[in-house]
Amino acid sequence: MTQPHPEGNVNPAKAVPEGYESAPATSPYQPAAPDQYAPPAPQQYQQQPPMLNPAYGYPQPKSRLVAGLLGIFLGGLGIHRFYLGYTTIGIVQILLTVFLGIFTFGLVALWGFVEGIMIFAGASYFRNDAKGLPLRD
Repeated sequence: MTQPHPEGNVNPAKAVPEGYESAPATSPYQPAAPDQYAPPAPQQYQQQPPMLNPAYGYPQPKSRLVAGLLGIFLGGLGIHRFYLGYTTIGIVQILLTVFLGIFTFGLVALWGFVEGIMIFAGASYFRNDAKGLPLRD
């Protein structure tokens, strides 16, 4: 007497469990042509963006020394922020220094002085410029 198959009755001639049909030799569904559903080829740019084109040069990291000195001596005007590429906050610093400097006797300029010292100290906020490039020493 034979042992029962764990998947049910198996026809030894077919070697397929009962209730299962083997796949037909030819499928009624033909696969699509290989290029019919292929994703479109990626678009190529005619020219490289100017920042990555070797003819224009690659972006150079800004100097920590220059940024720190600008912050200490001209920080109230936000010049160090313009140098690092943060133009919006540079404009805010200029406006605050000009308009609030009258009432605070120029104490608003301490903001830039403190930021200049933070640049020299290597504060995490001032390790990169606006483009994300690390400042060079």
